[in-house]
Amino acid sequence: MKAPIPLSEARHLPFWRRPITLLFLIAAALPVAFATWSALLNNFVIEVASFDGADIGLLHTVREIPGFFAIGVIALIIFIREQVLGLIALVLLGVATALTAHFPSMGGILTITMLSSIGFHYFETVNQSLQLQWIDKARAPQMLGWIMAAGSGATLLAYVLIVMTWETFNLSYHFVYMASGGFTALVGVFCLLAYPQFESPNPQLKTFVLRRRYWLYYALQFMSGARRQIFVVFAGFMMVEKFGFAVHEVTALFLINLVANMIFAPVMGRIVTVFGERRALVFEYIGLIVVFLAYGGVYFFGWGVLLASVLYIVDHLFFALALALKTYFQKIADPGDIAPTAAVAFTINHIAAVFLPVLLGLLWLASPAGVFILAAGMAGVSLILALMIPRDPTPGNETIFTRAQGAIA
Repeated sequence: MKAPIPLSEARHLPFWRRPITLLFLIAAALPVAFATWSALLNNFVIEVASFDGADIGLLHTVREIPGFFAIGVIALIIFIREQVLGLIALVLLGVATALTAHFPSMGGILTITMLSSIGFHYFETVNQSLQLQWIDKARAPQMLGWIMAAGSGATLLAYVLIVMTWETFNLSYHFVYMASGGFTALVGVFCLLAYPQFESPNPQLKTFVLRRRYWLYYALQFMSGARRQIFVVFAGFMMVEKFGFAVHEVTALFLINLVANMIFAPVMGRIVTVFGERRALVFEYIGLIVVFLAYGGVYFFGWGVLLASVLYIVDHLFFALALALKTYFQKIADPGDIAPTAAVAFTINHIAAVFLPVLLGLLWLASPAGVFILAAGMAGVSLILALMIPRDPTPGNETIFTRAQGAIA
């Protein structure tokens, strides 16, 4: 195996073999499998396995368990380089997605979901770490916005194909899952073989890192994970269960989200650069409070499918501002803390994700509106936390309660 190439020397490589190109490529490969799985999931489990709200809650609880154990990345990077671990996880996600429709029972769906989830969560943990290590702080918000747009663009192509061909060619779940998962797996294998190993300038700690001065980042991650579950699990499920959306209609909704993300994700990155993490996150959380309350109104007041669809799109757009949470941590972190803290933060993000879906699935059976009202409350807590971020976060100035100091706790 060749010696790793320092990032400072990577600029001499052909453009297609540079670290930033690799980040864009894997960002495009991941959602082809994951987003296609998500787009078809609600129709697949309802039509094939007759899932109800409690069942879908259980499925997503199982899906989030590997996220809770993302802290295992710290142990794995002792033996495997982060870059290699991330690409292996990407291949696992692709293979598991490709096999999804081969196991149409409750037990089969839960098992294959667990495997794909291990790939997804371990990849995302490593990917976030590599992004913050490989991208300069000054360029991070804008570059992360472009990377998000690249992922949306790749998924856009997949969704266009589903919308245009699902009914026309009477496609099956088997075919679509095999095609999307197989593509992601092949890209992962290509990246393993075609790219050199890159050496970050700051060696990463390979031990458990839980620092008191990161407490606000941990709290925001916890609330983000709890709030995100309600959107991921129940917003799409509502469109199928309440409004009877078919596969191509759900995919069309996802398609609109993707186009919006391609346009607005770089804009969101620019917003964070100009206005700062505090203002960006405050804007996001106020918007999410309004959106979740309006979701509740869909059930309380019988509002129609058009408004529900608009809310779904706006909801998705607000989540693009979550990149501000990444750059907030990048600004306050020790350079060597990025990899272990990414794993710890991913675990914290998924604490609520392990138990919330199944509990809220039971609440859904009694009051779907109650689920969304609870989400609005969570967004309110996130808003209070975001107001604690200083205007210029740095090591030693992590919250409005601290002042910049030379020494780092």
